[in-house]
Amino acid sequence: MFKHLFGSMNDMLHNTMLEYPSASPSKKKELQEKLRSLKDMSDNCIEEWLLFEEKLGQFMRQNEISSLYAGGMDPLDPEFAGKRNDLFIRGQGYYKLHMFDEAISSFGEQLRQQPDFNLARIYLAMSYLQKGEEAESYTHFHFLSQLTDNLQMRAISYNAMGCIQVLKRNTEKACEFFNLAYRTDPSSVQPLLDLGVCCEKKGGLQFAFASARPGG
Repeated sequence: MFKHLFGSMNDMLHNTMLEYPSASPSKKKELQEKLRSLKDMSDNCIEEWLLFEEKLGQFMRQNEISSLYAGGMDPLDPEFAGKRNDLFIRGQGYYKLHMFDEAISSFGEQLRQQPDFNLARIYLAMSYLQKGEEAESYTHFHFLSQLTDNLQMRAISYNAMGCIQVLKRNTEKACEFFNLAYRTDPSSVQPLLDLGVCCEKKGGLQFAFASARPGG
């Protein structure tokens, strides 16, 4: 259903983009109205989806359903037990929709209310990184690596810091962080793979999470 809807919306947008540059003034007004309608449809879809996420999350909390992971196990559950509220779920929704400014606002407010909510800090750091603000992202990952007792989260932070160093072409420092990530959480395969790619390609590495990722 959603594929069909967004497929049609994308087709309309594509056609509008093709027509707009050479359109007459009156035609441009018509196309602008079409764009406005598409934007309204998109906003409504996002809002309805976020409301659904909040409703689902509330039901899960009320019925003490900790996760919908396969097997019922959530590897990071101790980090957000009792903390994952509607604000956090909304931030997750924004992040999944690549609305990173809105995600930063939500997770930033979450951390003002709950400074020790480490999973929210991971999402905040990732949101900054997705926006290309590596310095701000690095600050949060470094803070988290010093703060958390959760080895999985610490490994994720080291891995992220290594990847940021790769973006800066600091290969030696990146390899140091990847080694730290692997020693912190040997069950995580991704940091070791990153280490091999980084050392072989001298910085030609795409950012990746560790194998254990924050859940929704």
